[in-house]
Amino acid sequence: MTVLTGEYETIRRETRKFAEKEVAPVAHDLYNEGAEIPMPIIRKMADLGYFAMAIPEQYGGLGMDTLTITLVTEELSRVWLSVGSVMTRMLIAGGLLLNGGTDAQKERWLPGIAAGDILPAAAFTEPNAGSDTAGMQLRAVKQANGSYLLNGAKTWITFANRAHIMTVLARTNPDVSKRHKGLSMFVVEKTPGNEFVPPQLTGAPIPTIGYYGMKSFSLNFEDFEVPAENLIGGVEGRGFYQLMGVYETARIQTAARAVGVAQAAFDAALQYAQEREQFGKPIAEFQVIQHKLAHMATDIEAARQLTYFAAQKKDAGQRSDLEAGMAKLFAADMVEKVTSDALQIFGGYGYAMEYPAHRFWRDGRIFKIFEGTSEIQAEVIARRLIPERK
Repeated sequence: MTVLTGEYETIRRETRKFAEKEVAPVAHDLYNEGAEIPMPIIRKMADLGYFAMAIPEQYGGLGMDTLTITLVTEELSRVWLSVGSVMTRMLIAGGLLLNGGTDAQKERWLPGIAAGDILPAAAFTEPNAGSDTAGMQLRAVKQANGSYLLNGAKTWITFANRAHIMTVLARTNPDVSKRHKGLSMFVVEKTPGNEFVPPQLTGAPIPTIGYYGMKSFSLNFEDFEVPAENLIGGVEGRGFYQLMGVYETARIQTAARAVGVAQAAFDAALQYAQEREQFGKPIAEFQVIQHKLAHMATDIEAARQLTYFAAQKKDAGQRSDLEAGMAKLFAADMVEKVTSDALQIFGGYGYAMEYPAHRFWRDGRIFKIFEGTSEIQAEVIARRLIPERK
């Protein structure tokens, strides 16, 4: 079991204090309204350094390790999943630039991301290409002046309306046989707001059943011009590999989000079970409820420890795609079951908007889909376990 030092516990405690004071009082009502996270909360997160954690000090960041990011994510997500998920966009954009960007690109964008002055979004998924990343078809055609024209569609771009930049995966080589080698990553600059500067970029939000707090959009690019200096790394064909390079951290962070949501659901169910009386006593005294709570707590701790282990392995400089995939897969299964059991403990009130169980349940289901489906995670794990035949 991971035993956290005093420094880590201090970070956890301070993050929980912020989340309980600034987010908890408004989270439930805003969620039921389908509202977005208030910008003052996002600004306070930036001021506290949550967006700077993974960015080195030379670019205005804090240079913190993956385990610290994991702890902060878990605590923020415990109060409202979307608040913990704001960080995901900074981790992806920051990671893409830090690992694959030119020196000029790092100097241009990383300090703004760290300070929260530049809010990013990620545009990778397409209507006909989700898990099949190499099948992306949005085209980026180089012009005589060196710039690129983007044409095509992207979907499930969370936070697109509030973002200043989007990291966009596009096909620069139309030869379909190239697949992975034909993709490049661009930084697309935009003005924050619900209008997407038509006709070059048009979009609309996607109605969802949960994960409220950040809107997800479908966008259409129509001869959208991107300067040559916005090609990450300055060389075509590296986009797929740049994206794969940030997935370890993203999946560890996603597992931490799942742990946070599950912990919130468990805490609410445990409290309710001790307050709700049936047949003359609290339902927590019934063995069936006790066993349910016992299994929930055990599964949460198992997912937490697996997530911490993956984070520590990455911090040690070791390959951790196997552990990150395991953490994400297990945590996604865990949070779906725990939030469902929590709703069951609430009984009829679990299905009511008045109580929080329904939002944990709605949010818990998304984990088996986003940041790599559970089926993809199983593929990643299996490929590492089963040697390739020569």
